[in-house]
Amino acid sequence: QVQLVESGGGSVQPGGSLTLSCAVSGQSYSKHLMAWFRQAPGKEREGVASISTGGGNTVYADSVKGRFTISRDNTKNRLFLQMNTLRPEDTAMYYCAARLPSRALLGEFRPEIYEYWGQGTQVTVSS
Repeated sequence: QVQLVESGGGSVQPGGSLTLSCAVSGQSYSKHLMAWFRQAPGKEREGVASISTGGGNTVYADSVKGRFTISRDNTKNRLFLQMNTLRPEDTAMYYCAARLPSRALLGEFRPEIYEYWGQGTQVTVSS
């Protein structure tokens, strides 16, 4: 069993930055692929970024490429999302998620293939 708790959300002006953190408890964190998803009101949950078990491979949604960076610290059981040059359209609830490796590729941002989810942290980008 894996438990996920996000933090670091808040309100920021367009062009600003935030860093989200996900604390992971339970067994075998380093064996899980990790990802960040987001969901805006009235929209479907969408994948933002994913990272391999060792952290050497990452995949980003086109909408955040060049602005967001996903990383993980397997010694501290932490997942991060550095968000720069934030835009109003980045406003959403952000979730971290975990799954064991499978046939699904790292870049398959289908929520149903992720086994564990946090409760989310709100990010609001507004002037």
